[in-house]
Amino acid sequence: MSEKKDRDQTRVEKVGIIGLGLMGLPMCRNLVKNGFTVLAHNRSRGKLDEVEREGVGVPGTARGVAEASDLVITMLPDTPDVRAVVLGKEGVLEGLRPGSVLVDMSTISPEFTRELAGKCEEKKVEMLDAPVTGGDVGAINGTLSIMVGGKAEVVERCRPVFESLGKQLTHVGPAGAGQVVKLVNQIVVVGNTLAMAEGLLFARRAGVDLEKAHRAIEGGAAGSWMLTHRGPQILARDWEPGFTINLQQKDVRLALEAAEEYGVPLFGTKVVHSLYQALLNRDLGGEGNHALIRALEILAGEGTSNGTGRGGG
Repeated sequence: MSEKKDRDQTRVEKVGIIGLGLMGLPMCRNLVKNGFTVLAHNRSRGKLDEVEREGVGVPGTARGVAEASDLVITMLPDTPDVRAVVLGKEGVLEGLRPGSVLVDMSTISPEFTRELAGKCEEKKVEMLDAPVTGGDVGAINGTLSIMVGGKAEVVERCRPVFESLGKQLTHVGPAGAGQVVKLVNQIVVVGNTLAMAEGLLFARRAGVDLEKAHRAIEGGAAGSWMLTHRGPQILARDWEPGFTINLQQKDVRLALEAAEEYGVPLFGTKVVHSLYQALLNRDLGGEGNHALIRALEILAGEGTSNGTGRGGG
């Protein structure tokens, strides 16, 4: 009897989510769809009104969400945002009770993640860092890949929540390891994006049919998630973001900062950082990260005046 009671006390039934952006909003909806009682908080009111109409509780503060939840997910843009929302006044850590769980699914500094895990431990709150990959499509379809740092037993306790959000869950190590592996992912992603952009620009300037070229290489050794999902967008001159340049550049910056700490040369990643900066200087940060090709087009003398046509303008 007591054993059953202990198991019931660890069950996650009420899930809070802080941050209803491109990823957080569909994640919130998938949690509702999978039968969790969900509470939410967001900086702007519009998204809260949407989810409130769909049955999500809206306590009004991050602390209020935490007080009413067994587990709180943060899905925020950058390290300072997580710091403010979790550690600030009326923040998540003020509301979490001993034994509850904080799951940070943002992509932030591994160093700060470890610091935050220590502060949670002081309050007897469990913490997992669980960044994701798969873009907005993965968030909408519940097919994200989730890499988790923290205690194995806490990962298992939270597994039903993770399985509502993604199709692949990998426990990669202790606190901070999830963020490190996410930066590995981003290093590989931007490398793929640069290779795709160079290849497609090369093909077009050589005068071959871009759609046929894309089809020919997609299924072979050059194939990748980026080529399959973002290549057709480049061909269509469609810069709608699954993941914005602003956020991708933030992740690249985090990777370069960590690489400096570890003494690892990241030559290709530094090149991508410079190319994205050129686009940010033209106020193109809200475009999809596949718009990296537009920086190469600028260097090739094609310009980026209007986002359509041969030059990608």
